[in-house]
Amino acid sequence: MPLQTPPLRGIHAEQGAKFTEFGGWDMPVEFDSIRTEHEAVREDVGIFDVSHMGQIHVTGPDATELMQRLTSNDISRLEVGDSQYAAITDEEGHIIDDTVVYRLPDDDEVVDQPTYLFVPNAGTDEATHERWIGYRNEWGLEATVDNRTDEYAMFAVQGPNAADLVADVTEESVTDLSRFEAQYGTIDDVSCWIARTGYTGEDGFELIVPWSEATEIWSLFDCQPCGLGARDTLRIEAGLLLAGQDFDLESNPRTPYETGIGFTVDLDTDFVGRDALERVSEDGVEEQLVGFQLIDRGVPRHGYDITNTEGRVIGSVTSGTMSPSLEKAIGLGYVPTEYAEPGTTLQVVVRGQSKKARVETTPFIDTV
Repeated sequence: MPLQTPPLRGIHAEQGAKFTEFGGWDMPVEFDSIRTEHEAVREDVGIFDVSHMGQIHVTGPDATELMQRLTSNDISRLEVGDSQYAAITDEEGHIIDDTVVYRLPDDDEVVDQPTYLFVPNAGTDEATHERWIGYRNEWGLEATVDNRTDEYAMFAVQGPNAADLVADVTEESVTDLSRFEAQYGTIDDVSCWIARTGYTGEDGFELIVPWSEATEIWSLFDCQPCGLGARDTLRIEAGLLLAGQDFDLESNPRTPYETGIGFTVDLDTDFVGRDALERVSEDGVEEQLVGFQLIDRGVPRHGYDITNTEGRVIGSVTSGTMSPSLEKAIGLGYVPTEYAEPGTTLQVVVRGQSKKARVETTPFIDTV
């Protein structure tokens, strides 16, 4: 099956990008170097093409109820322009996906039609769309659910100078948006959804723009283009999860409490998986995701064993990298709760050799 391509595939190639398959998409992994792009975001500003992320649009009289019953957070708290991070869970409380949900402006011409846009991870948009349609029909709710992934591009402008750069190209003021607030803004006469969100640990904005206008809008941002390589090192430093790697419903099923995103669970709401998660909340977890730093030389990678100091395997690495900001090897992995206290000494088996590691508090760096 051919890979899906973002609208800027040709532009990225002209800019010298190297590409990789990710979630069924052919995406730029780096333009100059991962370190150069990483440092640009930490120190100045960079732009990512994240058009591989899905966009599901939900509207109608029962849109709020449908979103409430299929995501773990409290959708009813969202006012127009608000957004929230949430988990999508199965009946056992395991994470199917994590997502950001936006409350869009209501249609002035239609009464009582709340509208939402949420962003599932790459390659999951079709399955997520089918899930929403299936439950809508089962519950007899009145809501329209559209998969608009192929209609919109998505860019992330990230870094300490991101606000100034976005303000320079946007007709309306966006710098007064708080974290997780969003609004429509006009860029080059094109209406775009602009949210103060991101996946790097830095200040920044994510822009959802019409697919047909992607090239023109991308060209207005005079800053370092960045690929998925730097996006990964940045998000690991910030202690942020990667779907399919730090949790996976098939190969590594985990609840929000195990992954450290229990704050996304509102047990006062009724959603798929709620009862199972209430039991987990009461009983506690046996394992949890921790951050760690290698003390010995080496780089942790996904799938490497984590052992205690006696050499007994107690967990596995889910994400790891050599941190460009810290110049130290860091990673994330699951361990029994008795080993999760910051400062605990562990070992990570790197290419057959045990390397000393220490549990660290995440995020590894200061974040906004």
